Amino acid sequence: MRYFLRNIFLVLSLFFSMTPRISLAGFDEGIIAFNKKDYATALREFRPLATKGDDSAQFNLGFMYYYSQGVPQNYKEALKWFRLSADQGNARAQGQLGLIYNSGQGVSPNYKEAAKWLRLAAFQGNAISQSYLGELYYTGQGVPQDHKEAVKWFRLSADQSFSKGQSNLGLMYNTGQGVPLDYKEAFKWYRLAADQGYVIAQFNLGLMYANGQGVPQNYKEAVKWFRFAADHGYTTAQNRLGSMYGKGQGVSQDYKEALKWFSLAADQGDASAQGNLGVSYEYGDGVESNAVIAYALYNLSANANRARVAKTMSAKEIEVAQNLTREFTKQGNLLKALDKYINEPRR
Repeated sequence: MRYFLRNIFLVLSLFFSMTPRISLAGFDEGIIAFNKKDYATALREFRPLATKGDDSAQFNLGFMYYYSQGVPQNYKEALKWFRLSADQGNARAQGQLGLIYNSGQGVSPNYKEAAKWLRLAAFQGNAISQSYLGELYYTGQGVPQDHKEAVKWFRLSADQSFSKGQSNLGLMYNTGQGVPLDYKEAFKWYRLAADQGYVIAQFNLGLMYANGQGVPQNYKEAVKWFRFAADHGYTTAQNRLGSMYGKGQGVSQDYKEALKWFSLAADQGDASAQGNLGVSYEYGDGVESNAVIAYALYNLSANANRARVAKTMSAKEIEVAQNLTREFTKQGNLLKALDKYINEPRR
């Protein structure tokens, strides 16, 4: 399975307006202050320019309100400045409005409005907006679903070296949507994005090495790319890396290392990792076997293995496991609850 990254929060420097422009008194000073995290000075320089109608200053002021840079977060104030800037044709402001309506962060989600603003920015060559507009065409949100149109926008974004656009274009070639299936072309675009540190592309590249798609099968290379993504907290990669250790593919078989990666992903809510962690506890792979814990993890992840392990348990053990499941469901509490259960005294 391959993935788009739907996270709407972008690296600040990608959008903050520092584009070469006719210099106005105070603007450059504001940029210098912002880069030094002297937000009070940045605000003092940008605000009068924004009030006089400078679109870049308006965008920057909106940006600071939206992301709480030197001021309390205020979505209403941010949207006001973004819209003033966007109405003057500022591509960054148009793109930001599109992303805001797409995510519903500070407004009610509105995909048609998102598509409107993203398209305006995309036509001006904004690579971020091109990639997100492509996703709307891919999913059919706010626009008719059209994979060929999605590919068009992903390619425009990818050709500007935007890693998300490159990764998305790789996905289209990998799945044959909007373009003929072409694993080598998919590999090419994933690699470009992965080399920029884009975790989804790193994971997908690992899958291509593991499956021998577009490249000769190479488990060691797969592990390398899974690890890059896993080290950045990507749960799907953590789970897959755990599986590689459990099977001894590309690495020496190491159940304890597998347990470590399953645990990290499971604690973040990855259902597949929770099921794999359950298997580890059921069969004692890298840890002392424990049917109660295995049942609780299977229960949590709606894994069919629960019925099998239940046949080995008493009614009291099942009751304890169900209570443990409830503790696991609390956000970020799985490993804490697991450690507490393992270490609490029993008769």
